[in-house]
Amino acid sequence: MALQLGDTAPDFTADSTEGTISFHEYLGDGWGILFSHPKDFTPVCTTELGEVARLKGEFDKRNTKVIGVSVDNVDSHKQWAQDITDATGQKLNYPILGDEEHRVADLYDMIHPNASNTLTVRSVFIIGPDKKVKLIITYPASTGRNFDEILRVLDSLQLTSDYQVSTPVNWKDGDDVIIAPAIDDEAAKEKFPKGFRKVKSYLRYTPQPNR
Repeated sequence: MALQLGDTAPDFTADSTEGTISFHEYLGDGWGILFSHPKDFTPVCTTELGEVARLKGEFDKRNTKVIGVSVDNVDSHKQWAQDITDATGQKLNYPILGDEEHRVADLYDMIHPNASNTLTVRSVFIIGPDKKVKLIITYPASTGRNFDEILRVLDSLQLTSDYQVSTPVNWKDGDDVIIAPAIDDEAAKEKFPKGFRKVKSYLRYTPQPNR
């Protein structure tokens, strides 16, 4: 059965460009993003890995570790690192797992036989401090990911894990959020001192509470 939201993220130990990684131990009490790419020395993957390197400081600010993985080996990743720098201007600054035996790919259902029997699809998993899977996105091999969107969802997940709110369509960090319907108006006045705007009995907007 495929991994689902709320499941415990499978633990593993694997070699990487930064040495051996025991996944749960590596994440510690922070957040994690595990993302797969189909193959080294391919054009879309090169742009993606450079973009993640560029955004590394943003992930750090959110107490989030990023880890890449593909079915190529660590030596191949290390050789590819220079190409990534040449093409994107970014130096690889996070670990890439080698997964020649598909152990991680199989644990996270990253190989979809109807797409390819051997290559990993572009999967993204966000994992919370409780080691539960909070988000799963899967892209086809031909489509590069939008890591600004992944950061946006990470912001939403971290916000909604701390407050009884949810985020509306197209929400970005700093926008108003939605108060959980389970909180009545009287409780909402106390819990959200900045006030709220009531559109429907079940739809109430309040300024982002951690701002």
